[in-house]
Amino acid sequence: MRTPWMKRTASAVGLGLLAAAVVWFAWPQPIPVDIATVARSVMEVTVDDEAKTRVSHVYTVSAPVAGKVLRISPPRHVGDQVTQDDTVVAVMQPTTPGFHDVRTHEELLASLGAAEAAVTFAAAEVKRLEAALAFSRTGLERAEKLAKTGAISQNVLDKARFDVDANEAALASTKAQVEVRSNEKAMIEARLGQPANASSQADPACCIQLRAPVSGRILKIVQESEGMVQAGAPLVEIGDPLDLQVVADLLSTDAVQIKPGASVLIDGWGGPTIQGKVTRIDPAGFLKVSALGIEEQRVHTEIDFVDPPEAWARLGHDYRVIVHVTNWRDDNALTVPVAALFRQGDDWAAFLVKDGRVRTTVIKIGQRNDRVAQVASGLSEGDRAVLNPSDRIVDGARVQERANR
Repeated sequence: MRTPWMKRTASAVGLGLLAAAVVWFAWPQPIPVDIATVARSVMEVTVDDEAKTRVSHVYTVSAPVAGKVLRISPPRHVGDQVTQDDTVVAVMQPTTPGFHDVRTHEELLASLGAAEAAVTFAAAEVKRLEAALAFSRTGLERAEKLAKTGAISQNVLDKARFDVDANEAALASTKAQVEVRSNEKAMIEARLGQPANASSQADPACCIQLRAPVSGRILKIVQESEGMVQAGAPLVEIGDPLDLQVVADLLSTDAVQIKPGASVLIDGWGGPTIQGKVTRIDPAGFLKVSALGIEEQRVHTEIDFVDPPEAWARLGHDYRVIVHVTNWRDDNALTVPVAALFRQGDDWAAFLVKDGRVRTTVIKIGQRNDRVAQVASGLSEGDRAVLNPSDRIVDGARVQERANR
């Protein structure tokens, strides 16, 4: 049987437990945070941008004259090996005549009729002069016989000889006129011809064979199908895939911070990171419009591979890569993660953890990249800073490091 004393004791214990629970839940709990340690390490500041691979020396095979180029692919394909002055990469045929409209066709027919009449007229004139020449020669023979007997004067004999020479010259001139008129007729007949099937490639006189100017591989076939091209039109591009480099168009504000010989890391191409170095920075920039429509001043920068060809053998011409060009490096820099920094007025600051509480510390930074910043003053090696502080973190707040998952 319970006594009043036992009831009072039980009530007091219950009230005590309830009060302890209230105090426990009301008491501020430490805020879980991620913490990083300020340490010394190798730090680099890089210029990062997209770039493309490119064969250093690309040779373009162009059409030497206007004409018809036969289909190149097939028989040739991108990647085919070619040999200098031996491999035929393209075949060209002469330009075929175009179609005539009705008016032009009628004009040509009329011209052909006139040419035929001129040939007939010249042929008749040849016959007339041949007869005249024969007559003058007969007269000359008669005059020579009479001159021997003294029946005619020397002047008459000279006149007979002159007639023969004049008729011979006139006949030669008229025969030449016949040749001229015949050629004019043939020219008009050729113009009347309509486009016909091209000559066979078996006839070596019909075509121009364009051979590879250098040994290497076909990088690009500009004119794949058969078609008419103008003189100078590009047909095929040839180069050596082992003569590969990277070309980056960097912002001019970044290019001025880079020097030839700067080390480069090349990635973003689907394979391991490749080492490279800057070999050339153009002295002149150019205007380029970004995908967002922003006008940017860019500078052409060339990068050579440092790693052996085996490391980048799967790269080809015009492949996309990402380059990281080093413009500053310190092998023993005191660094703090960028995620631990925030702005306090015009200064940089960080929350340092000491004895379970955070203290706001103003710091000065030097160089920085997308991961860490160089500490100029305000932090020491071994200091612990809160990463990505939330709005719950204030000066003096209790924190505890979040367990690693």
